[in-house]
Amino acid sequence: MPPARKDGERGCSAITEEVTRESTVNIHEQTHGVGFKKRAPQALKEIQKSAKKETGTPDVHSDNSFNKAVSAKGLRNVPYCIHLWLCGCPENIKLKIHQTSSIRWLPKYLSPL
Repeated sequence: MPPARKDGERGCSAITEEVTRESTVNIHEQTHGVGFKKRAPQALKEIQKSAKKETGTPDVHSDNSFNKAVSAKGLRNVPYCIHLWLCGCPENIKLKIHQTSSIRWLPKYLSPL
């Protein structure tokens, strides 16, 4: 969230540089209690929601390898944790509306954790 002004109003978020983060998301917590055929789609929604929160961009695009990693064991047997690489790339800095971020999956042997 952007810092509050002295008069109490919030300013708009202005990301001027590229934001890149690596994070591990626990999918098991977010899909607990969800029906079997809706677990993989729910996991994708929750990961995109956390990516929006971390990068601060309203538009999040996921890579094809990321979708394959979430549904690698099927729709109902989603992996417990997944290691992600989040990249918030402002394509057009002048127009603050068109900021996007992308999600890519990091395999276990490439991740430093």
